[in-house]
Parts: sequence; structure tokens; C-alpha cells
Amino acid sequence: MDNIIFDVDKLVNMIDRKGKKVVFTNGCFDIVHYGHISYLYKAKELGDILIVALNSDESVKRLKGEKRPINSLKERAALMASLKPVDYVTMFEEDTPYNIIKKIKPDVLVKGGDWKEDEIVGSDIVKSYGGEVYSLNFVEGFATTNIIEKIIDLYCK
Repeated sequence: MDNIIFDVDKLVNMIDRKGKKVVFTNGCFDIVHYGHISYLYKAKELGDILIVALNSDESVKRLKGEKRPINSLKERAALMASLKPVDYVTMFEEDTPYNIIKKIKPDVLVKGGDWKEDEIVGSDIVKSYGGEVYSLNFVEGFATTNIIEKIIDLYCK
């Protein structure tokens, strides 16, 4: 996994972009489920290199609440790096990946179906140099919050 997980500055300097389309996505990916896997495969189909940027643990807490993340950044990064469609994993401390998108300059920016294309953080950057932005369809019935609620219902009541 050490050849897949990098800080953003090292990643930017090592990506071989020659003739390749770089796809970027980001998220918490706290409890990876079928919806995530389906989404990552669809994202990979849009280019040659798929980079996944993970929110830091503190960023996840700010976005999702004090009880999250369930899995640490180290665990989430290792899991993400082991997935077939993922070529590189990086991470960011901020609440949004805006600064990391400016550094990576992906050819394609993707997010899940709960985001409208014009609301996707960094879409202005990617569109400014002719890149593509996609909001990929969700697989209905799969969400980390739903999984956590199901576990609570099954084991805590």
C-alpha cells in the first residue's frame, strides 16, 4: 500500500499524466459499502488514473459529528488503497478538497448523486481548463448512516 498512499505534494510530482486522463473524487468513505464500490468503478471508467482524497479524521468529525469517523484515516486509506479501481489515495485536513483539486488539476472531477454538478466543490477549477465534472448516480439504499442505524437497531435494542 505504500506505493498507493501519498501526501498531495508528493502525489502531484509523481503522477505520470502523459496521454492519461486523471479522475479525482473525494469523501469520508468511513464504512465502505456496495454503493461506494459501485461509485468507484464508475469513476474509474471515466479515465485512466483514479485518485481518491479522504477527509482527515478531524474533518470527518466536523462534517458528520463527534461520533464519526468509525474507522480512522489510516484504516480508511488502507482499505481504499486495496480497492481495484483506485490508483492513488491522498488526504486533506480541510472540510472541502478545493485546495487539493487546485494542486492535482484532474481532467475529470466526480462526486456522488447527492451533488449537482454546479455545486461540486472544485468544479469551477476543473471547468476553467476544459475538464469534465460528473455527478454519478447513487445506488439506492446504501449509505453509511443507514448501516450505522441498522447496527444500532439490531444490536442495541
